[in-house]
Amino acid sequence: MAIDVTVLRVFTDRDGRFGNPLGVVDASTVQAADRQRIATELGFSETVFITLPREGTHSASAHIHTPTTQLPFAGHPTVGASWWLKDRGLPIKTLQVPAGIVQVTYTGDLTAVSARADWAPDFSINHVASLDDLAAADPDDYADDEAEHYLWTWLDEAADTIRSRMFAPHLGIREDEATGAAAVRITEHLSRDLTIVQGQGSVIETKWSPEGWVQIAGRVVDDGQRQID
Repeated sequence: MAIDVTVLRVFTDRDGRFGNPLGVVDASTVQAADRQRIATELGFSETVFITLPREGTHSASAHIHTPTTQLPFAGHPTVGASWWLKDRGLPIKTLQVPAGIVQVTYTGDLTAVSARADWAPDFSINHVASLDDLAAADPDDYADDEAEHYLWTWLDEAADTIRSRMFAPHLGIREDEATGAAAVRITEHLSRDLTIVQGQGSVIETKWSPEGWVQIAGRVVDDGQRQID
């Protein structure tokens, strides 16, 4: 039987452009053993499988897969899953992922999740000198490396705005358009709230807490349905 997949773009700009594609699947429609196969066939940087909230509750759970592996936490799938549930009339306050319990809030057109900074992978964070150097970076130079590489530079330091790119070929992600977990790490690294413009122009808003929590927020667009066997 065909599996319905909603395709979202998470962390778009204000005009609904750019954003990182995400596959969203109702977990009740697939066997757990099939999740990795489906994520691999879809080929998105992540696919999220969501267990819907029980009646009368505001908490759901989710499992996140890249094309090659399951992740304990990732940013754009948790933001996307939270938005998808609200769009179905099931807004939540918490989302359980393998790493822990994510706090969820909705403000205007922004969906936000708060996560522990140490849930995110230890990205190799590289500050490059200029926007030209950032644009010139070649993902293929990182193809033999087992690390996730996050490159960034200031777009407007006074306005707390950075420009970034992320490469993780070993996870099946040559270049990620918008990386919530990396946004968590760079926000912790710089210890300040940020506006992050990543990839072609995706936008992530973050808030830093000295207690080790980082909130990441963004806009989401629904790009329709796909089916997969």
